[in-house]
This record gives sequence, structure tokens and C-alpha cells, in this order.
Amino acid sequence: MAVRAMNTCVIFRSASTPPPLIISRQCCCLRQLTASSRHRNRSNSHSFLRCAPYPLSHVTVRSYSVHNLVEMVMEELASIRKRGGRVRATSKLELASTGELLEDKLKKGTLQKGLLLEFKKDSERLLLAVALKPDGKKNWMVSDQNGITTSIKPQQVTFIVPGTENFEPTEISEFVQKAHDNLDPALLEFAWNELLEKNKSVTVQELAEMIFGSAEPLETYCAHLLLSRDDVYFAVLESKGPSSVYGPRTANQVEELLRRKLATEAAEKEFKELIQLLRSAKQMPPQDKRPRLSWKTEEKTWRKIQSLEAFAIDSCKNDDQTKTAGMILKAMGLAKTSSAAVNLLIDIGYFPVHVNLDLLKLNLPTDHRDEILLAAESLLSASTDLDEADRIDLTHLKVYAIDVDEADELDDALSATRLQDGRIKIWIHVADPTSLVQPGSIIDKDARRRGTSVFLPTATYPMFPERLAMEGMSLKQGKLCNAVTVSVVLRSDGSIAEYVVENSIIKPTYMLTYESATELLHLNLEEEIELKILSEAAALRLRWRREQGAIDTATLEMRIKVTNPDHPEPSIKLYVENQADAAMRLVSEMMILCGEVIATFGSHNNIPLPYRGQPQSNIDTSAFAHLPEGPVRSSAIVRIMRAAEMDFRNPIRHGVMGLPGYVQFTSPIRRYMDLAAHYQVKAFLSGDSPPFSAGELEGIASTVNMTTRVVRRLSSSSLRYWVVEYLRRQPKGRRYRALVLRFIKDREAAILLTEIGVHASSWVSTGVQIGDEVDVQVEEAHPRDDVLSLKEVEAV
Repeated sequence: MAVRAMNTCVIFRSASTPPPLIISRQCCCLRQLTASSRHRNRSNSHSFLRCAPYPLSHVTVRSYSVHNLVEMVMEELASIRKRGGRVRATSKLELASTGELLEDKLKKGTLQKGLLLEFKKDSERLLLAVALKPDGKKNWMVSDQNGITTSIKPQQVTFIVPGTENFEPTEISEFVQKAHDNLDPALLEFAWNELLEKNKSVTVQELAEMIFGSAEPLETYCAHLLLSRDDVYFAVLESKGPSSVYGPRTANQVEELLRRKLATEAAEKEFKELIQLLRSAKQMPPQDKRPRLSWKTEEKTWRKIQSLEAFAIDSCKNDDQTKTAGMILKAMGLAKTSSAAVNLLIDIGYFPVHVNLDLLKLNLPTDHRDEILLAAESLLSASTDLDEADRIDLTHLKVYAIDVDEADELDDALSATRLQDGRIKIWIHVADPTSLVQPGSIIDKDARRRGTSVFLPTATYPMFPERLAMEGMSLKQGKLCNAVTVSVVLRSDGSIAEYVVENSIIKPTYMLTYESATELLHLNLEEEIELKILSEAAALRLRWRREQGAIDTATLEMRIKVTNPDHPEPSIKLYVENQADAAMRLVSEMMILCGEVIATFGSHNNIPLPYRGQPQSNIDTSAFAHLPEGPVRSSAIVRIMRAAEMDFRNPIRHGVMGLPGYVQFTSPIRRYMDLAAHYQVKAFLSGDSPPFSAGELEGIASTVNMTTRVVRRLSSSSLRYWVVEYLRRQPKGRRYRALVLRFIKDREAAILLTEIGVHASSWVSTGVQIGDEVDVQVEEAHPRDDVLSLKEVEAV
């Protein structure tokens, strides 16, 4: 620890009479020395001038080092204390006993009127005040430096300024200003250097005498302020109010404390710069705000932004992150809440206005790691088909792939013909990702971890790397594509007469949306007879399943596609689809048929598969016959359905579908359990043992299903957000037709907005019944808070 060097000083002493131990303020005092000591490179010598009670002709000049001066001062003070004497600073101030006396008076409840004291106003504020009069047995009424009269408790008093028995409250402000003008922390370093060398302790009055040359009230209070604010040089050895004893810390302690102090000051400066940066960014217009990635360029800033983000999404990893976020919000004048953090991050441009908080909270993977992308590129470049020799050529068939218009992953297609005996034969072609990906490979493990592709209104996050899924696995119009084809011959009643499962190669003829497929069906074109046959087969299957106890749960389904979601006003496109529509019925029936065939195939060949079932033996559909068919009846039935079950050794009945067994098989690019079923079936077709036992499949399904449930909740909340945002943007006063599904409580009804396809609730008037339609308007729509308030209005 560097010790500040002091050379010589000059003291004027009377030649005839030993003066009292005083270093006058009016002369060039130690304040000059300490002010100069901050510029030690400019001068190495300083002077102490001491006023003499006699003319200068009667004084002699002696030269002392500062070291000798301090030693002399401390020796004289010690000598006086030993003799029981008192050190006088002025004719009216007694230093040695005043502080103790006033402290004793305070404790006894006899604090005198006119005393100047320092008290703790609250946890962060210390104020000066003048004692006015007792308030009860212990408390005192005081008038503080702000002119406010208040009652304080004895434990609030932190210091009594000696020599202030008749202080006037009007003088406090000037006293405070003078005290702060005279504060110089460098004085403490000087005193510490000298006292440490002599291993001396010091009281407040002695320190005032030492560094100011006086122990009058102002100087004593200044010394008190320096010591009370010091957290480096001195430690309290004995606490006695004004007579408390302070000892110098060791050089090593001071060095460590200074290091910490500098680090704290640097951190405070860094924090202030961050707050200024945030305020500046907040005030910028949207187009000028910093891009999200720019906040990562400075590591220290990035760590604090990360803490704020973690706090915003309720995922702080430790107390430090919570503390940092709280400090930022407080400095910005905001409440310490996650919503305030979200709004701040939006205001500075770090979050887009419509940030998906659920996606951030769930921490689902949205990108693929570089090693996965490299492995995918390697598979695409190799283009090796392990099943090439076993594939049946079905390129002569007309193949229809029907999906939503924005579908990226096309993994199923259909063909049909009418046999000579009048029966219908159907081919269900399913994309074959297992021709590229093998179980246990790095890409397979990553797909298993993801469990499913994530479809949100704003984006799709595929289970497989995008290029691999789109170019290597998906079915493409006019291109040769590997597939696993399930061919089925139906009896006239819609039941399965015969089936075959085999590897195939196909060439899709049409890529149709549901809307265009429905239009073709209505046109009834002779050249598209195959599509008509598929529709006829779907009708047969639906009738057969209903005879087996299937429950029709078709309803309105809503989809939303959002473009440029990071823009404050992104484009929202809403689709409402009726699941009872001809094309949707056609596709769903063929997918169900495929699932039944695979379950039957697995059962006959003892293949462990993820068999799905849904027991519904307790549902009496006749109990709902009084309800209108469609969404009202479907809604009522769905509410009492039992959860689906799985078995991995044998098929179990799927009561809702009216099937003896069912396996999801038609979406292996999108769902991992479909892919697992492909692995099992493909192994059997090639004569190999299945890669997974029933127990292993159960373990895989347990993990995948947990992820799938999380993704389902995310998709639901995201869809809900954008529906509410869509409604928020609609013209005020717009009317919506709503179908009453059921009553929740009193006249509060669960409704379905038939134009939007969204479920909500609203109070309806007396006389409205289940199944009735009413008109409603939006009263409030706040997507961030998931608030959608509707009210019934009179029909026009």
C-alpha cells in the first residue's frame, strides 16, 4: 500500500508562552496540505501556519516534519487524557466529556432543547435537526434541515454535535452546506497514514483537531461525516457517540478495501452508462432502434440484458440475475415485474412488439446445430436408398397430395381406382424418411429430442433440418419419391377386405389445397374420376366407422398465418376450415384407414408399435341427440371424452374412431412416434429385427409425448394471441355471428364465433338457448394479457 509522503511544515510558536494545542482555521491549515496532497507530483512541501496570541515579533519559528507534528499532537492529547484534563478548542467547548454527557442525557430522556443532532429519517436518509421538546417519556420533537417538525426515537439519533446547546433551526441549512463544502476524503488518507505508523486510535474530536486544526461544532461534524462515510481506512473500536474511538485498518486491509471500492465504482459507472444507453434506445423511433444482435457486442452489457430477459420470462438462473434486473427496472423508474421488463425490452427494440414469450419460456429448440446440418448435407449428397431393390414401381398411378396451402412438409398422398368387381382400391403413400435416416444416428437422436415439428402462426420449426425435410424426404409434384405405400381394398360396406404394406416409388401428380380439392370434387370432372372414387371411399369408411361406434367430433377449425411478425403491425391472414368439408373428410378418413391397416399389420406380425386407443364405452351418444349436430354436439361430447392410451405390444380399441386398433403412421417427417413406427415396419419388410423392443418404445414415447404436450400448449397459446390481436385490429363496432355451445354460469355462455372459428364466452340475454345464434361485439382485446371481452348486441 503506497503511503503518502509528507516532508516538512512550519509552525509558529510564541517565544514566551506555550500556546494551547490549536491549529487555526483562519491560517493556512491542513486543508491546504490535503488539497495539495492530491497533486503530490506538483509539490513536495506544505506549511502549517498557527495563529499566535501575540505579535509576530514575539514568536519564533521552528521547522517540524508532519510526522513529528502528528506525534506531538497525539502525545499531548494522550497526556491530557491521562491527567484527567480536558482539551479546549474554544472557551465554550469541552471535548472530552460533552459527547458522553449528551448521550447519557438522551438515554435518560433529558435531551436538552437547542442541541443539534443527526438522526436516521429512513433506511437511506440522514438529516440534521434541532431538539425542540420532549414527546412523551423517550421521544423528542425536532425540527430538521428541511423545516419539518417530527417526533423521533432515541435509537434514530446517530450523532450529537458537541457545542451546539443553543442552535437555531434556521441555521441548519447553512451549517450543512458549510460542512459539505469542507469535506475532503483525502484528509482521511493523510490521517490514516500517520496514525497507522504510530499505531494510534482517534476520536471524532481528535480527528477534527488533527486534520482541521479545530474541534468546533462545524469541524467536529465534518470529521464525523468523514468517518461515518468511510469504509476503507478506519474501523470503530469503541462506540460512544461523539467520543467513539476509531482505529486505522492495516495496510493489507486498506489495499483490499480500495481494490473492492474501485471495482464497485467501476461497476457503478458501467451501470450508469447502461441506463443511459437504455434511455437513449427507448427514446429512438422504431426504425432507428438497435438490432437485437447489436446488444451482444459488449459482453458486460449483454450479461445485464440477459438478466433482464431472464426476469421477463420468469427464468432467472440465480439471485444475481434477479438482483441485476431489479436494479435496472428501478433505475428506469419501472416496477419490479416481469411485464415491466418485457415492455422495457420491447421499448429498446430488443424484443419485437409481438414477442412470443411462451416460446422463450419453454426454451424449445428453433434452430438446428451445425453438426446436425452438416450430417444432413452429407445424407443429401450421398443419396443412398437402402431399400431401392425392394421398391415397387407405382409411378403409373395418379397421385393426389392434399394439404393446407402453406404446408412445407408433404408426407402423404393418395391414389384410387375401381376394380372390375366394383370394389374400391386405395393407395395411401407415406413419405419414407427412413430411406435416409437410421435409428440411433445423430439426426435421429436430434429428431427424437425435438419430438415433433412446431407449427406456429409466425413460423415453422421442423423436426428435421429444413433442406433434408424439404428436398430429401417430402413428396414433390412431378418428382420420383420414395414412399411406404399402404394399399387397401374395401368391401361395399367400407370394411377392409385386403391390404398390402410395401416400399414404393411414386410420382405425385397434383399438389392440391383443401379448397382446390373441394372445388374439383364439386366440378365432378370425368378426367378426375380418381378423386371422386377417393371421396366415395371416404364416405363408405365414415359410415362403417359410425356403425362401429365412432363419434363424430368434426367442428370448425381456425388457422392463422402471420407474415413479417417482427414488424409492429404484421400481416395476419386467418383461415376458417370446416372439418366436415368434403376434401378434409376425404383426407382424414384415408389417414385413419392407414392407421387401422398398420395396427392390423403389426398385430398379425407381432411387431412392437405405438398402438393408440381411446376407450369410450361410457359414452352414450343418444344422450346428446337433443343437441344440434355439428359444433354444438361435438363440443359436448369432447368435454366428457377420456384421454387417449397407448400400448406397445398389442392394438387397443379406439372407441372415438370406431377402430379395433390404430397407429399414427402418416406424418413421419413431422412426428417422431410416426417415424418410430416406420422404423419398426421397415425392419420387418426387410427381414430384420425391429430396432426397438416394446419397452424401449414405451420409454421413447414417454419422453416424446411430454415434449409434444408442451408444443401443443405453445401452439394453442400462440394461436390464441394472434386471434385476439386480429380481433383487436378490427373496426370498432363490428358484429360477429356466434353459436351458443353451452352455459357456463347463469347467463354466461360458451360461444363459437363462426366467422372466426374461435371459442370465447359472453353474457347472453334471457331466452337464448343452446344452439341459438347471437350477435356479439368486441369490448376489449389485449393479446399480451390474454383478454378478450365480448358482449351480445341486438340483431340488425
